[in-house]
Amino acid sequence: MEAGRKLPIGIQDFESIRKEGYLYVDKTQYIYKLFHEGKPYFLSRPRRFGKSLLLSTMRAFFEGKKELFKGLKIEELERDDPDAWQEYPVFYIDFNKKNFRADSALEQVLEAHLTEWEAVYGNENAGAPLEMRFQCLVRKAAETSGKNVVILVDEYDKPLLEGADNEMIEHNKAVFKGFFSTLKSYDRYIKFVFITGVTKFSKVSIFSDLNQLNDISLDNACGGICGITEGELKSNFIPEVGALAEAQEISTEECYAKLGKMYDGYHFGNKTEGVYNPFSLLNAFYKKEFGMYWFATGTPTFLIDKLKSSGFDAKQLGSDDYYEEEASLTDYRMESANPVPLFYQTGYLTVKDYDKEFRSYALGYPNEEVKYGFLKSLAPYYLCAEEESNPMDLRSFVKDIRKGDTEALRERFTALFARLPYPSDEIVIEQNFQNVIYIVFMLLGQFTMTEIHSAKGRADCIVETDDYVYIFEFKRDKSALEALGQIEEAGYAKPYAADKRSLLKIGVNFDSKERTISGWEVRKELYL
Repeated sequence: MEAGRKLPIGIQDFESIRKEGYLYVDKTQYIYKLFHEGKPYFLSRPRRFGKSLLLSTMRAFFEGKKELFKGLKIEELERDDPDAWQEYPVFYIDFNKKNFRADSALEQVLEAHLTEWEAVYGNENAGAPLEMRFQCLVRKAAETSGKNVVILVDEYDKPLLEGADNEMIEHNKAVFKGFFSTLKSYDRYIKFVFITGVTKFSKVSIFSDLNQLNDISLDNACGGICGITEGELKSNFIPEVGALAEAQEISTEECYAKLGKMYDGYHFGNKTEGVYNPFSLLNAFYKKEFGMYWFATGTPTFLIDKLKSSGFDAKQLGSDDYYEEEASLTDYRMESANPVPLFYQTGYLTVKDYDKEFRSYALGYPNEEVKYGFLKSLAPYYLCAEEESNPMDLRSFVKDIRKGDTEALRERFTALFARLPYPSDEIVIEQNFQNVIYIVFMLLGQFTMTEIHSAKGRADCIVETDDYVYIFEFKRDKSALEALGQIEEAGYAKPYAADKRSLLKIGVNFDSKERTISGWEVRKELYL
């Protein structure tokens, strides 16, 4: 079995990948299509999803480096075009390599780029504002070369997402407004524009003023432009899948299934095939472990803060029947109280279904890496957990469930609810109580079969193991007997009437004044 191929983990430069023999998944057919069908584009994708590599590939293409594309799809597509592989002046603006929490950080990045380009095309506007220097460079490059310019912008929104405060963010917006106005007013000198980012901020001038930009973020034809499709996985990574399966002591078929559950499931359109997270996939192949690689690269603190400040019910994030209108997913407003579009654009939610009549998308977690990674990061915010005592010890929680130790479970839930934050707002107390129940059982779903319900007529939660079926009903400021009675009266156990496992019906009451579990009633039924 072939092994040891070079995987481009963390390598975003197309030329380096091709010259140094790293594995490259061919996406060049998308570049051909975009170049021949339009001019100004915007693409939103989550972090570490291949946006920078895509722009680096575009840069090499527009610089006429034909030798780098030998054997790739675009070489065949351009074969009969006499005008192919021309060299254009390329202005590549990269916002990835700077921390934008310092004053004037954005201006420093733009200044560095302008100085580099002025060394090539001359500096006729020394001391002029940044936007005037950029305009002069675009015109001069086009006139000098006899070809219109190509402008590539990587991670335009980083100065907005990382701004230290609102004042700095507003300042960066103003800088953008002046600098990128060139893209519209100097259109006659421009051949191609491609801008990437994680989030499309609707009121940023790069979009509000430049209304000619074609946003392809949800276009079905571009659903696989970043990430790895199922077909690309099976045609490009056969040796790596085999080596991973061998290391994990599972079959190849089981390995594909596990990879799908962990890293697949992203959909960027209403009819697109799912794509795998490329960063996690490559790391899994390199380390030969099914780890949470993408999620580990950055805790989404700002997203959790947004979730809490909005008062949004965390349970809805995991519900596949939660819909958002198309407009809210493609244009995010900073002042919006709704955090869901931001969760979608940053990759923590993805498209699950589409309602054509209302032009709205059902959203849910794309895969297990995101689902369980996010829930684990969310738990401390609702539990005020202290490091020296961890009631969310999943290993112990699961062991108690597997052996049917309901008294130990009671102690764990009591410890969890004791850590709830208790603001004066009763509505918030109720929501925190419900969110803890949701988070606990969703995390347990990694190791057991767990169903979370919220509609009337169904139990709050059902957990299944090899030996037990648990039916939970939770009440607040009522009684555990009432909760247990509801399980009986509503017939929640009927689907398990012929099941040979032990059935545990558990009614729980939480006293919000005492801030603890005040009632825990268990009824056990054995089927012999």
